Amino acid sequence: MSKQLVLMDGDGGVDDYLSTILLMTMEHIQPLGVIVTPADCYIQPAVSATRKILDLMGCASIPVAESTVRGINPFPRLYRRDSFIVDHLPILNESETISTPLVEEPGQNFMVRALQQAPEPVTLLVTGPMTTVATALDIAPEIEAKIKQIVWMGGALNVPGNVEKSIEAGQDGSAEWNVYWDAVSAHRVWQTNIPIVLCPLDITNNVPVTSEFVQRIGKQRRYPLSDLAGQCYALVIPQDYYFWDILATAYLAHPEFYQLREWETAIVTSGKSQGRTKIQPGGRKIMAMDKVDTESFYSYILEQLKR
Repeated sequence: MSKQLVLMDGDGGVDDYLSTILLMTMEHIQPLGVIVTPADCYIQPAVSATRKILDLMGCASIPVAESTVRGINPFPRLYRRDSFIVDHLPILNESETISTPLVEEPGQNFMVRALQQAPEPVTLLVTGPMTTVATALDIAPEIEAKIKQIVWMGGALNVPGNVEKSIEAGQDGSAEWNVYWDAVSAHRVWQTNIPIVLCPLDITNNVPVTSEFVQRIGKQRRYPLSDLAGQCYALVIPQDYYFWDILATAYLAHPEFYQLREWETAIVTSGKSQGRTKIQPGGRKIMAMDKVDTESFYSYILEQLKR
């Protein structure tokens, strides 16, 4: 069976690092590279941490690219500082050097090249905003035909968003952060014919990172990947934290864990609902993850981290 070609575009948050780890454990996946979009992170430590993770996993042949795009609404600094902490975790700093290559060209140009050179259509796994994808499509519109599907952690369809009114003045609380960072780029991607599988807050709200789960990882800490994942989750356990990006990533390995539902949608690009993913009859058809077998999902994650 030929391997599924996947190009990852994350934004340097804790769950993006863990999604990178999970993706690299998947036997049937051929990762073409990891692009870091400068959204939920500070870009230098985020790129550094990503490369060190690939080194740790023996995946130093996978290129990392730094996107130079800019969003409209920056993530709060408090969210972004985790990239510095992960980059300084002891398990990632046993070596003096980093072997995983950093691509010289910007991430958006690397995305264009990776898609153009791919022998068959590629799945884009997007765990941050859509800005790098939209920019790549603007650079080379013909790459649309080389994208098999986009699996995106983003949006909130029938639940409130996670852009808090107390943090972002003038917001109505309907937006999810990955859309809100740059709703115009999300809208740009919505204008394509690329199949989109959405992992919205509607489903991630049901899959929290619990103390019990983190303790179960702790019991596996003799495995380096469990040790690293446990340290990352310990960092975020004081906040309400969910399997956002991980839930989207696991879909690539086990779509049978999930039920999908079709919706007609639109992206709101301005006003107090900027960044909202709105259900709109006659709108852009997408498939959204609606339900997941949580026990199978948790077991799968724990098993993959036994390395």
